[in-house]
Amino acid sequence: MLSRSSWLHLRIPFSYFLLPVFLFSAASSPNFSESSLLWTFLIVHFLLYPASNGYNSYFDKDEKSIGGLKNPPPVNKGLYYLSILFDLLAMIIGYIKINLTFSILLLVYGLVSKAYSHPSIRLKKYAITSWLVAGIFQGLFSFVMCYVGINKYGIENIVKPEVLVPGALTTMMLWANYPMTQVYQHEEDAKRGDITLSLKLGIKGTFLFTGAAFAIATAGFGYYFITFLNVKYFFHFMIALAPVLIFFAYWFFQILGDERKADFSHTMWLNFISATCLNGFFLYLMLYSTQLIQLFQ
Repeated sequence: MLSRSSWLHLRIPFSYFLLPVFLFSAASSPNFSESSLLWTFLIVHFLLYPASNGYNSYFDKDEKSIGGLKNPPPVNKGLYYLSILFDLLAMIIGYIKINLTFSILLLVYGLVSKAYSHPSIRLKKYAITSWLVAGIFQGLFSFVMCYVGINKYGIENIVKPEVLVPGALTTMMLWANYPMTQVYQHEEDAKRGDITLSLKLGIKGTFLFTGAAFAIATAGFGYYFITFLNVKYFFHFMIALAPVLIFFAYWFFQILGDERKADFSHTMWLNFISATCLNGFFLYLMLYSTQLIQLFQ
């Protein structure tokens, strides 16, 4: 359980790519404290997400590159127990530091992530189902989970447009991006019998699908900013996304000439650029929309 390979498969740095959901949730939060903000961040990104990564790695047993690991080491039983331990720690600390509602949401997320890869269910082998579930739970559900944790709210406080609309937008963004995370794994997925959406779409089809879905998601963010906040945030959002669009276009033109360019390295660069731009924007949005910026002035 304490082997180096087990800890590597938790892929804790990979949580950086899911940080925009937390920051967007924080930017939408009216009632957070420093303590609840910090504990929610630590529990979700250093316990819950790594537990999911480790559990999935244990059952996938990938031999080629996976998200966050270019050369994954062989997995062992210790990884399975370590991932379960991290899940239990997330729920226990979540209950102690936040509330019961938050702990239950952590439990639900953990169960769904296990269904994604466990051989008895393995949602991952169903292209549309896995795409829908991953987008909903890493998007809307995670947004709501973080919102509950950051504000120490009960479930009754989330059924309102100012929570559900931005939460749904995170799902739309993840639905756009998710096939791109699979585009370099076609051979490995096909060998295991996992028919992912990207595998169905093909490499060029994945790029075209992502471009169209991203455009729809961007329009949704425009509606949100104009309706609930201020149109200036939409312009700033578009500026923040410019590096992502430039790299995406550059990579697309490369694969038009050589589909072997749909590789691990380019995928990780797109993920990193996208996460960095969105993290920067949502941090800025959090500082200004919650008036936290006044503390630094």
